[in-house]
Amino acid sequence: MKRSIKRRVAVTFISVMVITLVAIGVFHWAFMERFYLSKKMDVLADSWDNVNALEDPIGGLSQEFNQFCSSNNLTYAVVNLSSNPLQITTNSAGDYSLANRLVGNIMGQEDGNTEVLKVGDNGQYRISKSHDRFVETNFLEMWGRLDNGEFFIVRCPLESIEESAAISNQFYIYIGVLVILVSTVIIWLLARRMVKPLQELTALSERMANLDFNAKYTSGGEDEIGELGQNFNIMSGKLEKSISELKSANLQLQKDIEERVQIDEMRTEFLSNVSHELKTPIALIQGYAEGLKDNISDDAESREFYCDVIIDESAKMNKMVKQLLTLNQLESGNDQLALERFDLAELIRGVLQASHILIGQKEARILFEQREPVPVWGDEFKIEEVVTNYLTNALNHLEGEKVIEIKCEEEDGIVTTTVFNTGKPIPEEDLDKIWDKFYKVDKARTREYGGSGIGLSIVKAIMDSHQQKCWARNYKNGVAFAFTLESR
Repeated sequence: MKRSIKRRVAVTFISVMVITLVAIGVFHWAFMERFYLSKKMDVLADSWDNVNALEDPIGGLSQEFNQFCSSNNLTYAVVNLSSNPLQITTNSAGDYSLANRLVGNIMGQEDGNTEVLKVGDNGQYRISKSHDRFVETNFLEMWGRLDNGEFFIVRCPLESIEESAAISNQFYIYIGVLVILVSTVIIWLLARRMVKPLQELTALSERMANLDFNAKYTSGGEDEIGELGQNFNIMSGKLEKSISELKSANLQLQKDIEERVQIDEMRTEFLSNVSHELKTPIALIQGYAEGLKDNISDDAESREFYCDVIIDESAKMNKMVKQLLTLNQLESGNDQLALERFDLAELIRGVLQASHILIGQKEARILFEQREPVPVWGDEFKIEEVVTNYLTNALNHLEGEKVIEIKCEEEDGIVTTTVFNTGKPIPEEDLDKIWDKFYKVDKARTREYGGSGIGLSIVKAIMDSHQQKCWARNYKNGVAFAFTLESR
């Protein structure tokens, strides 16, 4: 069970206070009566000194002395035994029992219950606790012979001393209980105030253990706890910074690992694809070359056909190698862009003019109605390659009405160029994959027109280097390929 430090602090302080008060109470109860008795003995001694200093005390004591005796509850008597009749002076008018007791003491008739507490120098006086059987009261009593030969006795009832001690003890108990109650409340409040910073530090450490470094120590203070709280804040900030750096390093490491894995996968895939793409033309070249060597066909026409196949396949391999080199330069960032402002419409017309033989062979109907200039920013040579790839791709997949429509549309400073051809749509699951190297939707058909599956990858790399977009979209009667360029 978790024990509250606030409760422990409060209980400790209260326990120490209670033990202290009880100890003081025990000493108070044990020694208070003796203390009162000692003080009364001093009072009796003072009265003796005052009377002994007078030349003729029996002739009458001063009013101040009588007031002193009255305030201290003292009764006294002065007796001159040498006079006849006896001369007696007392503050108890009409009561000569004290004088009789003095005479009895002088005659050696002290009560057996008398307890001598102190004897003066040379036995001049005696202080004792005695019992007066005439009044049935215990007294603290002092008597002796004065310097002038007269005898003096003074006493006070012990009952008043015992009563004062009892009242004092009872009062101490009441005060002690009150002090304990009030102090308990005060100590509890102080303990809560003292422990509050520790509780805040505990909560702060728990949040830090859970990697939450947003909380800070706010109680302040210039003591050790306040300094500890400030150190917690410093430690929290440093831990947050260190963990943030570690997370960044881990993310970077994870990214590097993923990139390395991706590069390895791409390298493996690249080698596999290149090997696959080169396998067929190499096999054809090898086969026809061996046929020529072995003179399989004697007629000149067959030998010419063999040579044409070898030349054609060699051209395809040469084209693929050039495309791979171009793609590698684009993806590695080594091929710098030559950005300039040029007329995109004029560039498209130039590509169409250069491809008019292939267009005629495919019996394609070209729709390009842009008459006004279309100024754009880009690398003119690379954008020409993009348009050429789109047009070649459209011609190779042309079906149905055999229409190729090219549009340039400008909106908010962005020119979108679209090349649409009638024909079969691209399967939806392949729309995002056609930009990957060596990916072919219809491998047999691609082989027919000498495609390598690299053209659209080059388009994607060129548009990425321009920080522009390219995409493909299916329509009911065909497919449209598009790209964007900035016009201003």
